[in-house]
Amino acid sequence: MSEPIAIGSSWWELIDERATLTPDHPFVSDERGRWLTFGQFRDGAEAAAAGLHELGITADDVVSWQLPTTLEAVVLMAALSRLGTRQNPIIPILRRAEVKLITSELDSRWLIVPGTYRGFDHVQMAEEAVAGSRCTVIDASQWATGTGSLALPSGDPSTLPPNVDPGDVRDPARDQVRWYYYSSGTTATAKGAKHTDRSGMAASNAQIAYHGLQQDDLFPAPFPITHIGGLMMLTAYMRVGSQMLLIEGFDPIASPILMAERGATLLGSATPFFHAYLAAQRRHGDTPLFPKLRQLQAGGAPITPELNAECIRVLGTPITNAWGLTEFPAATSLSRDDPPHMFNGSVGRPAPGVELKVVGLDGRVITDDGEGELWVRGPQLCHGYVDSSLDTDAFDTDGFFRTGDLGTVDSEGFVHLTGRLKDVIIRNAENLSAQEIENVLAEHPAVADVAVVGVPDPRTGERACAIVVLAPGYESIEVSDLAEHCAAAGLAKQKIPEQLLIVDELPRNPLGKVLKHVLRKQLAPAS
Repeated sequence: MSEPIAIGSSWWELIDERATLTPDHPFVSDERGRWLTFGQFRDGAEAAAAGLHELGITADDVVSWQLPTTLEAVVLMAALSRLGTRQNPIIPILRRAEVKLITSELDSRWLIVPGTYRGFDHVQMAEEAVAGSRCTVIDASQWATGTGSLALPSGDPSTLPPNVDPGDVRDPARDQVRWYYYSSGTTATAKGAKHTDRSGMAASNAQIAYHGLQQDDLFPAPFPITHIGGLMMLTAYMRVGSQMLLIEGFDPIASPILMAERGATLLGSATPFFHAYLAAQRRHGDTPLFPKLRQLQAGGAPITPELNAECIRVLGTPITNAWGLTEFPAATSLSRDDPPHMFNGSVGRPAPGVELKVVGLDGRVITDDGEGELWVRGPQLCHGYVDSSLDTDAFDTDGFFRTGDLGTVDSEGFVHLTGRLKDVIIRNAENLSAQEIENVLAEHPAVADVAVVGVPDPRTGERACAIVVLAPGYESIEVSDLAEHCAAAGLAKQKIPEQLLIVDELPRNPLGKVLKHVLRKQLAPAS
């Protein structure tokens, strides 16, 4: 097996180098049975780049786009990289409120959406979101010409301008920002992290160093390719020359069967998916459903020892957990060769080039396995936020990023997460802002006071529970009423509360802050 390609100057450079090395090797396929070799991927991206250039898209533009996880999405990523644009992938489930915030903050020049997708009119939503701005909405469904062809514009690559170098490989400080990724909302609103080609590609280092990727590997991607994890995984598999299967919409019954039929060797990526793989294997009987499986990979939320033990028993392999953030993807990871006991709670060791320290609330570095906030520094660190006013609180003077996550580092260098400073709910590996949901619920006429907390859910990891004090004149309210209100306000579906508790008052400290740990105890099942 040849050595993985080293990270160079740009993502397009990596695409071109891999296509030159193994042009006929399969790279990416989707659920519709379409697939592209590395050579076809590069050539298709160049043709799409030429088509986009004919539409007026240039290297000076910010292009936001919101497409499902299909061949079109990954080829569009590559095409925009070839043009040298600054691109902003948006998760398809985000709706008007979030899309408006993102495109306004970025002053996006273009917004590409998938037309009507799964019964939802993205074009109408997009037009409403960018109304009054200079942003032009493009309906990608207009490019569909046939069942097997790519629904993307196409042009003559010879008409393309020269490839734009994003910076000086010898001087990372001169890197140009090429990617804007927005967190799922760990504060009142989502925050946009600025990444360069090199910081985005460096997120693949943990995969390369710890996961033993091989050219005959096939990884089905069941998460939105518009996550920064999409760039990370595409980069890792291009560096090695292995394959990805794009899962447009994960179905707990059908998707595991498709993954097995395609010969998956790696499976991920969060608690709900692992439950689906376990259930599929049980339905299949004693014969292994995934005979080529050699690793399970996680990176969204904590994995319980019980789930890990069940995966070992039923699927024959533990879950290789990792930890990272939009601002700093794949900071740590377990390796398949790590001691077995580490798979019951650790998220592994820092990725190559990553420095990590544990810091107390007093600002002093903690040693000897003490708990504190995890601060990280390394090549995959973002270049600040789109809203630069957030940078001061996020970074120290030495360039360390304050993650907001609590943890410890043991004597062997393994990281263990112990909690969160940030008030978030982790549902299906998505970080949801409790404050953002509270702000929307507070506008409901029946709500006098409200708090939102995450409660454990065996299917999704956590679910949002709204604790509500009713306004005078209201005797009751249903969770469905709150859901309708949130949807009408443009809140994304995954943020809508699934549980409701009505109380006479919220517990608060002397300064008026809601004591959410008290609420969580009230919601905890009796032992």
